[in-house]
Parts: sequence; structure tokens; C-alpha cells
Amino acid sequence: MTLTSIIWKELRERPTAMFTSVLAILLGVTALVAIRNVTVFSEQEVAGKLDALGANVLVLPKGVTLQDYYAADMHKETIPEEHVAELAMAGLTGVEGLSPKLCVPITLQEKSATLTGILPQAELQTMAAWQGGQLFKKHVGCKAKINVANATDDAPEALARRRTVQDLQENDAILGADLAARTGLKTGDSINLLGESFTVIAALEPTGTIDDTRVFAHLHTVQRLSNAGEVVNVIEVMGCCEDVANGLVTELSTMLPNTKIVTIANVVETQVSINRMMTRLSYLFLAILIAVGGASMASAMYANVMERRREIGTLMALGATPHFVTRLFLFKAGLLGLVGGIGGYLVGSVLALVLGPNFAGVAVQPIPSLALIAAGTAMLVSFAASYFPARRAAGLDPCLCFQEV
Repeated sequence: MTLTSIIWKELRERPTAMFTSVLAILLGVTALVAIRNVTVFSEQEVAGKLDALGANVLVLPKGVTLQDYYAADMHKETIPEEHVAELAMAGLTGVEGLSPKLCVPITLQEKSATLTGILPQAELQTMAAWQGGQLFKKHVGCKAKINVANATDDAPEALARRRTVQDLQENDAILGADLAARTGLKTGDSINLLGESFTVIAALEPTGTIDDTRVFAHLHTVQRLSNAGEVVNVIEVMGCCEDVANGLVTELSTMLPNTKIVTIANVVETQVSINRMMTRLSYLFLAILIAVGGASMASAMYANVMERRREIGTLMALGATPHFVTRLFLFKAGLLGLVGGIGGYLVGSVLALVLGPNFAGVAVQPIPSLALIAAGTAMLVSFAASYFPARRAAGLDPCLCFQEV
């Protein structure tokens, strides 16, 4: 008989003990896969929300009281624009973009509006290139790719979603959706702002915020026309969600002690803490898998060795070597671990599809790579738990085995 045929014969004749071992491993893998599945897609959901939000950290003058996130720059207090250069060149991990802003009240075609000066990202990149440095040091583990440039995001219309614009000339203007609708202005029209002519290069999509009533122009042009000097009302920071929750705010506060650093805590810290809790739970169930699954497998293998003493003795009397007997038990353990791992992956994936929308509020899809992790972990646990029982079986004396009644 071959090694494979012996194993299949025993699995058919003694299914109960083997089923119990597989079940323990399957349940552990199921919990591990389900929680990990939900965690991965929850992290992606958080990243997507932060990407849509754009800025998630605000650098404000010390005395400002934040009432509304999207109106954070609607005040008269200012901070030096040089803080922008300090942040850009600091190389803080997780900072994906900066957007300094200066607001001035204006009237456009007898309609009240806010002229907001913004600094295009291209000028920040030029500043870094002139000084031979890297603009931002991205966190390689960051799930949100907030400032990744492409053809769509470089368009002026992307300002409504990303809170930044890549290029903006000194006399270009971008209109908020509500202001464009009220004035009837469209792309290509000329407008007069603070005594100077501007060309409308885009009208934004509605955002449902105060940005819909704004006119956006180049920061330095707004500073010059308003005689405000080299100052801004706010610096919006696009930060990686993990780093915002892991100390980026503290670093910013240390670097700029005369400013107020505000983060969207309820979006960032709460969501990230939930993801951390889910990750810890997946590690907990991994430990349970190792402990319970391993103990169950070891117990079943020890019992199997005791039940099959005479059969093992017969095999050794017929010429089976200790190495063959060890392989017999380890191969069987690996097969049971593989079945438990794949079964646990399938059940865990189905469970995640149900729990994701109901428990975490996110849509979940199966993750194929988890199948390899589940099968590999289950087989490793099975091998480890069966090693000593297999060695014990290989060390049995055939003569003593035949003397037992």
C-alpha cells in the first residue's frame, strides 16, 4: 500500500476524530478570514472618504474658533505664508498635499461672494525642486492616495473634490456652482475682481458647502489686490489617515506652536481606531486558531497513535521505516489542515459578505490572497501540532505493540 492509500483508508474508517480536528481549525480560520476581510474593506472605505473630503487637518491662527469645517478660513485673523514653505520642506510622513487660502469679501455683478486665494500645487513642487528637496514624504502604508495626479484631477474642476488645483495662472478665476448659476457666468467669460480683470477657466460642480458661493483665484494675486501682505487665513493639509491618527497633528503643533491645529477627529481617529480594533481581533483569532486548533489536532493525533499501535507495529515489521511512519502522520495532518484552511476561507468569505454591510457598513468582496494565508496557516498549525505524536509513533517498538491485547 502507498502512503496516500493508507491515509485515505484511515480517514474513511475513523472519520469522527478527524472531523473534530478539522472543525476546530475551520472555525478559527473562518473567524480570521471574516474579520480580516471586513477590516481591509473598512480601511479602503475610510481612505475613500478621506480622499473625497480632501483636507483632513487645518492649520489656523491661534485665536480662531472653528465653527464649520468648510468655512474655517472665513475670519479676519491670519498666519504668515512662510508656514506653507516650512511644512512643504519639512518632509513630514503622511502629508500628501497643502492648500493655503486667503479669503476676501467681494461683490460680483451685485452678488455677494468670497474671493478665495489658493496656491496651486505646481508652485509648491517648483519650490521643492529649486531647493533640491522632496515635496512630500509619503507613508508607504497609507491607504488614501489623496494627491496622486492624473488628467482628471489636474483639471480645475477637481478643486471641488480635492480642495487643491494643480495649475492656476495669476489672472485665472474658478467659480463656485451657486455663484456661477446666480451670475450666469461661464467658462471663458471675463470678470472684474477688486479692479482687475480675470478670465473664468472653470465652474465647479455643486458641493453643498460655502465653496459654492466662492470665486477662487491665485493666492499671490489676491494678496496683492487686497493689500493683505504675505499671509493666509488657513493652511489645509491633506494627510494620510493613519498618520493623522498616529501623531501627525502633534508634529504639526510642535513645528508651528503659534497656530491651532484642528483635525476631523470623528472621521479619522474613530474610523482608524475601529480598524485597529478589527486588526487586533484578527490577531486574537489567529492565536485562538493556533491554540485551539493545534491542541485539538495534537489530541486527535495522540489518540490516533494509541489506537493504531498494532497497525503501526505491523507496518514497521513489514519494513516501514520510522521516517515513513513520521511522514504518514504529518502528511495526514497537512491534508486535514488544508481542508480546514480552505473550508474556513470559504465560510469566512461568505460570513464577511453578510457581516460587512450589516456590521461595518461597507461592501465586502472575497480576497483571493487570504485563501493562501488561511491554507498555509492551517497547515502550519497542523504540522506543528502533529510533529510530536508523529515522532512518538515512529519510535514505537513493533514487538511491544504485538504483545498488547
